[in-house]
Amino acid sequence: MYRTNTCGELRLADVGKKVTLAGWIQRSRKMGGMTFVDLRDRFGITQLVFNQETNAELCEQANHLGREFVIQITGRVAERSNKNTHIETGEIEILVDELKVLNEAKTPPFTIEDNTDGGDDIRMKYRYLDLRRANVRANLELRHKMAFEVRSYLDKLGFLEVETPVLIGSTPEGARDFVVPSRMNPGQFYALPQSPQTLKQLLMVSGFDRYFQIVKCFRDEDLRADRQPEFTQIDCEMSFVEQEDVLNTFEGLTKHLFKTLKSIEFDKPFIKMTWEDAMKYYGSDKPDMRFDMKFVELKEVVSGRDFIVFDSAEYVGGICAPQSAVYTRKQLDELTDFVKRPQIGAKGLVYIRCNEDGTLKSSVDKFYSEDDLKRIADECKANPGDLILILAGEKRKTQKALCELRLEMGERLGLRDKNVFAPLWVVDFPLFEWDDETERFYAMHHPFTSPKPEDIELLDTNPGAVRANAYDMVINGVELGGGSIRIHDSELQSKMFKLLGFTQEQAQAQFGFLMNAFKYGAPPHGGLAYGLDRFVAIFAGLDSIRDCIAFPKNTSGRDVMLDAPTKISDEQLEELHLKVEIKNPE
Repeated sequence: MYRTNTCGELRLADVGKKVTLAGWIQRSRKMGGMTFVDLRDRFGITQLVFNQETNAELCEQANHLGREFVIQITGRVAERSNKNTHIETGEIEILVDELKVLNEAKTPPFTIEDNTDGGDDIRMKYRYLDLRRANVRANLELRHKMAFEVRSYLDKLGFLEVETPVLIGSTPEGARDFVVPSRMNPGQFYALPQSPQTLKQLLMVSGFDRYFQIVKCFRDEDLRADRQPEFTQIDCEMSFVEQEDVLNTFEGLTKHLFKTLKSIEFDKPFIKMTWEDAMKYYGSDKPDMRFDMKFVELKEVVSGRDFIVFDSAEYVGGICAPQSAVYTRKQLDELTDFVKRPQIGAKGLVYIRCNEDGTLKSSVDKFYSEDDLKRIADECKANPGDLILILAGEKRKTQKALCELRLEMGERLGLRDKNVFAPLWVVDFPLFEWDDETERFYAMHHPFTSPKPEDIELLDTNPGAVRANAYDMVINGVELGGGSIRIHDSELQSKMFKLLGFTQEQAQAQFGFLMNAFKYGAPPHGGLAYGLDRFVAIFAGLDSIRDCIAFPKNTSGRDVMLDAPTKISDEQLEELHLKVEIKNPE
């Protein structure tokens, strides 16, 4: 064997033992007649000692070792005189008797340290080196433990893990599909699944009752911190269940993961909030509940004072930032510039300072008396020392801007602590979204989502008012996952397709296999999918899911290490009966 122990294993109890270790050289340093080498493997770091007096030839050999050389050593465990409390093996060292270089290494393009000097691009190009860093490796270890705990928990509840195909037919809703040409069927294409949605529903029709899968999904969409073109879902489905059954099952899974992986216990049920309330009070369907700062609607309170900005606005809303009245004019100007950014889109910001002495100071003093300002402050439940921030304009746009302002203030006030977790269920989403450009309804989730039973009659009279039997799990402002109770009646499913603008022929062509399956006895069923990447990122305190994926893509969807995607040869194109024509943008 190349080693008797790992580099993270030995302790004081092992002093005197003869051991063999193998790994990579983290660093080396020469001090007088002694050379000290830190040897690293996946499990930790152990200090090696080479002594000029006891073995000059071996010490000279050690002096020529470079960073990231792969070596094997044999020696005896000894107690360190200068102990290192920062590593688990810091009380011992190895007095080396034998040294073998297994592989030399070029100087890495960046330091293999937690606080590396490598930028994102260079680290992604040499990702196999980046993965040697302990903090990056810890993210993947956490991912492994989470997947293991998910499987263990669901197995005990009677779920079966079933693999579904990666090459499927294209579906028209949602993001763009990645497509794969078929050599054996010229001119035809597979699609990579955006999720196994219809397949897991077919498993319910098949009588599998409880299914799960930790599965790769693919979406061709613009990327951001919590998106990758290929991502991993904890995908689940259950038969003979209602919404509460699904929520209880996966709230239990969530609590189990927090307890086993983070040693955090939630004694109370998770908060449930309707989509309507989430939008009304937080301007988002994924509100960050680590702090308060609810929206207060102020249109009625502020109107009729000849301030045209408020009088002409569809919506006026404010938030109360605690103990922020001390903000300087410069800081308030910064907040104004923040909300006026193009991606936020507010036209301006009104503030009211609630000073510690009880006086009120506002940027609209000439329109509002002291009594008017006090009424606004009372409406916002403001205390001395608080700062009220107000935006006005078109309702949804202003609520979105106010949401961004709330998050910014939460960040500035230190209220978005990554070590604090506030889980939330958002329920009762609208079933449909109306698009003015195409003048049609789109499914807010997907076309298989069931309407609330009490709203089904509205499908014929007021589809826009129909609520979905759907739910999302949100933690710290991140949509961790979501699901719904599904339609299991073929007639209701046909009506849904009709409302979404499908002809009967289109619906049959795209989803005939599912609608036909329903005719053979489909049970009531529902499910949920968590984003594994997002779950790991939240637990690890990461800002991007990329950092918990072994080989991620960059923001342009490229793998810079493999240099993919790339062109394929003319021979391959000919085999696939394809011709590439790149059109210049108009």
